[in-house]
Amino acid sequence: MGQTWSPNSWRSKPIEQVPEYPDQAALDAVEDRIASYPPLVFAGEARRLKDSLAKVAAGDGFLLQGGDCAESFSEHHPDNIRDFFRVFLQMAVVLTYAASQPVVKVGRIAGQFAKPRSAPTEKSGELELPSYRGDIINGIDFNEADREPDPQRLDMAYRQSAATLNLLRAFAQGGYANLDHVHQWTLGFVKDSPQSDRYRDAAAHITEALAFMRACGVTPDTAPALRQTDFFTSHEALLLGYEQALTRVDSTTGDWYATSGHMIWVGDRTRQPDHAHIEYARGVHNPIGLKCGPSLTPDGLMELIDILNPRDEAGRLTLICRFGADKVFDFLPPLVRRVKQEGRSVVWSCDPMHGNTIKAATGFKTRPFDRILKEVEAFFAVHNAEGTHPGGIHVEMTGKNVTECTGGARAISENDLSDRYHTHCDPRLNADQALELIFLIAENLKKSRQGRETVPVASAVAGF
Repeated sequence: MGQTWSPNSWRSKPIEQVPEYPDQAALDAVEDRIASYPPLVFAGEARRLKDSLAKVAAGDGFLLQGGDCAESFSEHHPDNIRDFFRVFLQMAVVLTYAASQPVVKVGRIAGQFAKPRSAPTEKSGELELPSYRGDIINGIDFNEADREPDPQRLDMAYRQSAATLNLLRAFAQGGYANLDHVHQWTLGFVKDSPQSDRYRDAAAHITEALAFMRACGVTPDTAPALRQTDFFTSHEALLLGYEQALTRVDSTTGDWYATSGHMIWVGDRTRQPDHAHIEYARGVHNPIGLKCGPSLTPDGLMELIDILNPRDEAGRLTLICRFGADKVFDFLPPLVRRVKQEGRSVVWSCDPMHGNTIKAATGFKTRPFDRILKEVEAFFAVHNAEGTHPGGIHVEMTGKNVTECTGGARAISENDLSDRYHTHCDPRLNADQALELIFLIAENLKKSRQGRETVPVASAVAGF
């Protein structure tokens, strides 16, 4: 691969997972207009995230990354953003206490609009139309007008991202992240959960820790860190014309940054080393995520690491592993061993969602909660065996009470899926399931921290 890079050098490379716009001139006009807009995030914020991820790579932190499968224009409402952020904060507090380490909070939000698809078209009856690729590209309704890629959607995605970021910054810095409030919300979850006995002990210990701090005079009023938090955004950098329009030079360093989000990642379907998405990602200085699936070999991973992080910058690269519960032990250990052997600094994160999607007998796509837990269990077990740091979790979740993933403490069945199946693409954990997962991950983190044998997550939910 040549050394010359520019924000548009990706255009000379082969590319996958892109739509065919009917009017190229209209697309060019929208991209030019977005290029004149203010950045959504700033280079200094991205550097701060990279510094935090460097600590995770060194074993001194944990990455919590999560949010919607695909944001939609129709669900852009302050209550939805608030509910997501509230659950996300609860997850972070539980993990922070369990790990006794900082938790880096990165949302799949304010930019997660584009989705790769397994086929370019889909069929209903005799009608075949382009696949839905996310609201930034086309509409979900199955008709010719909605499924035609529309450049004006890029502009709407920018404006919605800007509004979402504005509200998230207010929540993170304006008192909504007050630790006392967050813990009270968590106590409400514990009280109402059918498995409250499972979580009550951990919640009680957090209560005791907060009471001790108050007795010492450490309160949200005296310590700003207890009433505000750092929160970062991320998305898959799939639509590269949009990304290029928001690629800017940092005036303090002269480096290029993607200002569409603090962290961007390259998906499992677009990580070909000589293709456009890797070409774009290698040139921006943001933290980069790389999805790692069963088709990735150790040699292939090292080639991608050499391209994306040739100087081995700590915090630059997060490897997001998504194999499927029954494939982790076959595919993850060789990758971990090779990266460790080469002495590379990476964050290892587990995506237990994408490899565990099935089609229910009722016709809905779903993800069984027990399979999600099993993949997390295997991820921790591999890293414990290899002497490496299981550094993060990457989940698709929502703050709403949806019924999209089966199982969990409330035992959502396949017949329940139709009750509140609201996702525009893939099934998400609801608020209760997300917190349930985090409490069980917390047990693993606590055991690891104390130097004892890790409790298998799947075993931890025996009897659910």
